[in-house]
Amino acid sequence: MLMARYRIDDKDASVSIEVTDVAGQEQELLEAFGECQAGQCSCPTDEYQKLASMDVQHTRDVIRIRLEPKAGQVLDTRQIAACLDYTTATASDAMDDEPRGPKAAS
Repeated sequence: MLMARYRIDDKDASVSIEVTDVAGQEQELLEAFGECQAGQCSCPTDEYQKLASMDVQHTRDVIRIRLEPKAGQVLDTRQIAACLDYTTATASDAMDDEPRGPKAAS
């Protein structure tokens, strides 16, 4: 299965992320990003503690995320990339674990 890809843009204090090739993984990725929005991020980084807000937009096979840091905080794009690597790999693994094809009769 193809794993989602992403691009990080940090031209100003905020960070914009575009996650592409998410077809088939949308639900898992959106759930993971929702956990981060709720402050329950499972990423191997504490970067989410620097967030003032996280906006997630989903269209077709693209997820766009805008991260706004708290006042006086600077988001580390290397740590955000580590979190995205973890999240996309976890979503891909979840898809690989799902049964394929029709269920056998019991």
